[in-house]
Amino acid sequence: MHPVQRSVSINRKLTLILVSCLILSTFWALLNGYQASMAKAEQQLDEQLKEMAGLLMKTQLTQTFPTHELYFQIWQDGVMVAASERLSNAGTQVDLTPGWRTQNVAAMRLRTYTNKHDTRLVLVAEPVNKRFALAESLVLSAMLPLVIVLPLLATFITWYIYRALRPLTQLSAELKVRRADDFTALTTHSQDLEVAPVIAMMNALFAKVEAAYLRERYFASDAAHELKTPIAALKIHLHNLKSSPSKSSILGIEQSVEQLNHIVEQMLTLARTEPQVWRKQFSTLEVEAVTQQLVGQMYSRIADKEQQISLHCEPFSIMGCKFSLMTLLGNLLSNAIKYTPVQGEIRIDIWRDSEHVLWQIQDSGSGMTQAQIDRVFDRFYRVGGDSHPSGEKGAGLGMAIVRQICDIYDARLTLSRAELGGLKVCVAFKGVQDE
Repeated sequence: MHPVQRSVSINRKLTLILVSCLILSTFWALLNGYQASMAKAEQQLDEQLKEMAGLLMKTQLTQTFPTHELYFQIWQDGVMVAASERLSNAGTQVDLTPGWRTQNVAAMRLRTYTNKHDTRLVLVAEPVNKRFALAESLVLSAMLPLVIVLPLLATFITWYIYRALRPLTQLSAELKVRRADDFTALTTHSQDLEVAPVIAMMNALFAKVEAAYLRERYFASDAAHELKTPIAALKIHLHNLKSSPSKSSILGIEQSVEQLNHIVEQMLTLARTEPQVWRKQFSTLEVEAVTQQLVGQMYSRIADKEQQISLHCEPFSIMGCKFSLMTLLGNLLSNAIKYTPVQGEIRIDIWRDSEHVLWQIQDSGSGMTQAQIDRVFDRFYRVGGDSHPSGEKGAGLGMAIVRQICDIYDARLTLSRAELGGLKVCVAFKGVQDE
């Protein structure tokens, strides 16, 4: 059994990392600055001692001075002729070798500089603790602002990280309380280049999952409802066939089976019309050729009803999949044949404007009211049901399939009253290739 891993906040991790780096960098800068500043201060103080030695070399002093600010000795021909009060009695304790020394003299730790010219020798000195205190005060005064700014900078970093990650925090909080069946768009908004695409993609995913969820939710119940009628009729015909076999019972069984087969085929087609699947199969298609093929396949039905059909077009091409395009146009042509009366008229027109290839079919049937047009794309909805004046049977899925395939093609679908008196359906296909 794997141990449960504890979640760690990105906000906290980034804050700790950046603040730690800031503190370490500041400490390193302070340490190096302190060392460099101390060395520079030592150098400046040594230069001052050297300049003081040069001045004393030119000064003719012959007495002891009670000064506590300057420590010096002046020797002439091996005899000390002048000195400060603190070094007047430390003649033999001082190393008079020319150059720089750090030595203990009269219970003091001194930094000394000895300068010799001919028979004259000058020694100047300064207490080490005094030099250190002076240099340290200069260094600390330079570093103090950085130390004061450090907590302010750390606070600003913490606040800025919180502000920068706030969209992610809000997104996480919103997703945490979201129900599994809630597919509404996220309310969190962000203009950040990293977060905005994530929110947009998640909203698109929610919309896609919602569509699939609704299909799964309603498909079974709708299909079961639609299949009830042909199954019930099939049972009745089978019962009649057992009691008294007759030609009408066998014919009824055949019709029920055919209706069941039609419903199942339409349902399977509806389930397979997913845009991202079909668009991968797109190639160049001639709309005229597909239409002529469909008319040829359905001509027996047209002839049975003594209908007149005409095709007015030129050979325009679009990008599409032959199966989906034939399903789309086939459903529209089948509906026109189904709902056009005997000896009625069907007209198909194909033309092109500046941006679209338009495929239009109209018939001389009874047409539809606006209320019926508003509902015709609902699954399993049939105008007038089985009591339609045409007497035709159907599954009520054809126009739902038409609309889904139009979404695949990004096509615009319009329904209106036809000049022939019935229904006119026009499909405007986008993505037309130049001839």
